[in-house]
Amino acid sequence: MLYLDHAATTPVLPEALQAAWPYLTNEFGNPSSAHEPGLRAANALDWARQACAEYLGCKKSEVVFTSGGTESNNLAIKGIALANPRGKHIISARTEHNAVLQCLDYLERHHGFEVSYLTLNQNGIADPETLAEVIRPDTSLITLMLANNETGAIHPIAELARIASANKVPFHTDAVQAAGWFDLNVTHLGVDALSLSGHKFGAPKGSGLLYLRNRFNPEPVLHGGGQESGRRSGTQNVAWAVAIATALHALSANTNSQESSLARSAQSQAVTQAFIDAVLNQFPQAKLTGPAVSDLRHPAIAAFTFEGVNGETLLLELERNGVIVSSGSACAAGSQEPSHVLQALGIHDDVCLTAVRFSFGHSATTDQATQALEALAKAMGAITGLTY
Repeated sequence: MLYLDHAATTPVLPEALQAAWPYLTNEFGNPSSAHEPGLRAANALDWARQACAEYLGCKKSEVVFTSGGTESNNLAIKGIALANPRGKHIISARTEHNAVLQCLDYLERHHGFEVSYLTLNQNGIADPETLAEVIRPDTSLITLMLANNETGAIHPIAELARIASANKVPFHTDAVQAAGWFDLNVTHLGVDALSLSGHKFGAPKGSGLLYLRNRFNPEPVLHGGGQESGRRSGTQNVAWAVAIATALHALSANTNSQESSLARSAQSQAVTQAFIDAVLNQFPQAKLTGPAVSDLRHPAIAAFTFEGVNGETLLLELERNGVIVSSGSACAAGSQEPSHVLQALGIHDDVCLTAVRFSFGHSATTDQATQALEALAKAMGAITGLTY
């Protein structure tokens, strides 16, 4: 079975599981306890925080451990917006993940915020000039994802963050799809907050972190014992913190460099681009939903619509032929509703329902692309009765 749904989740890295195992068994201490088992747990948590900080190029006091991307987004968006006295205006885009969009909806309904959604270009990418025009004196937050989980479109985050900084507006990016694929040094990006989810890069599900610049004192989403310097209450999951730090470390040549993972990204990008070219050449129904230019698209995401072919039916046929893919966001799996991301790009609802996303891993090979292409030909043939 060929698994090509890495954008939904990735296999847990053996080294991440091995590093976490002691804190699931013998080293079970609470890191807030003052006795020896607790101190050992606290030391492990401190190591994990430092390792994550080195990967992100930030201070360890700016790393907040969470349960995943959804919580990280909630803490960043609600926390900064509710604590920021500047105003009640937020800027975002309708192609964001629901973990962002529903936060914004909550702030509108319960706290009187107004949200401006940027008009994106035909590739679903934000224009820095457009952002500059939408910023107002009462803008309290800008939140835009680094790479779209359904189309792979990449926003120019560093440029957008510079405009936000020039206007003294906090900038958050949902980078859940980006770890191991892009340079996430927060100084290079210029962002004030950045969300990650461990299961997207080899750590277990339920692990995540938020980079939050020290000058921000967010309103907590969770109240309780005041862990994570008062930003995220709840006894820390030491095992998962160690796992996520180990996975980030494994993505790079060493904890001070992201060059190794970026080199692997280039290899995956070449495989993905060759696969895209082959699909568009072989299947007349296929249309790429992400940017045609590879530098504007996630290196491992190839998403298409196949007009006239039901996407869920195509997924089942692909699985029968040994290839696992998805129709888009795993969080919306099983939904009969068209993708809000594709709708925002102006794609008709009926066509949205024909979408299929192939997402390769860091170990992508030409053999995998060939196998996927052969399976797609068989699946399309079974559905349409045509030979490809």
